[in-house]
Amino acid sequence: MRLATIRTGGTTAAVRIDGDDAIELGVADVGELLTLESWRTMPGNGVRHAVAGLDYAPVIPRPGKVICVGLNYRSHILEMGRDLPAFPTLFTKFPAALIGAHDDVVLPAESTAMDWEGELTVVIGSRVRRATRPEALAAIAGYSVLNDVTARDWQYRTGQWLPGKTFEATTPFGPHLVTDVPGDLVLETLVDGEIVQQAKVADLLFGPAELIEYLSTIITLEPGDVIATGTPGGVGHARKPSRYLTDGTVLTTRITGLGECRNVCRTEKTHGS
Repeated sequence: MRLATIRTGGTTAAVRIDGDDAIELGVADVGELLTLESWRTMPGNGVRHAVAGLDYAPVIPRPGKVICVGLNYRSHILEMGRDLPAFPTLFTKFPAALIGAHDDVVLPAESTAMDWEGELTVVIGSRVRRATRPEALAAIAGYSVLNDVTARDWQYRTGQWLPGKTFEATTPFGPHLVTDVPGDLVLETLVDGEIVQQAKVADLLFGPAELIEYLSTIITLEPGDVIATGTPGGVGHARKPSRYLTDGTVLTTRITGLGECRNVCRTEKTHGS
């Protein structure tokens, strides 16, 4: 099953994708949908939209938590010159950073080092605390695509990464939440059509269930919470010379069977610019 949050008539609606149709499910977004016990079997309210040309909002527009994992692909850890960690490296992101699958990525005027980080994202479908491995797997509603676009010059100002990770309107998320995921997922990030990241999701050091076990030990995970599982090698900051996103760059992030985000990067217009 594929779910999405779309913009329509000045508001949003959760929809189920059924072939060429998107069927409204009677709630405002997928995050709200996941709070309902019957979310998997919601019949819809009869309103349909053509899939072609849908205006996608972030698939979970206002998650209670966006928990991100750094240094979680073996290839990326080695690329950055680090040792494999014993525990996940965690940081957070605020909902205002999230944008839809086809929205413009805003390049903040204060940064000159905006980088790409394509990621598999896990969305929680049921409340869980101190999960066992079977409980962690059962708590997964589905998976989506995210790009953790990062201001490297702000990320490394201090030892805390958050300032570079949550600039407003920088993080494509969607287009769909996919509940039935094929095996052998491959993640790719493209910059102006050039593949800059390509990795099997199996290269994750800490997989989705393991992350849920770990995170739910710290805090209760709720329906609609989002876990971004980390990025593989190929980021622009690690290249020699470094390479960053610029005004007009087309950023594409895709994962086998999950769909893709395609976003144009636009330099932010500030007062006086």
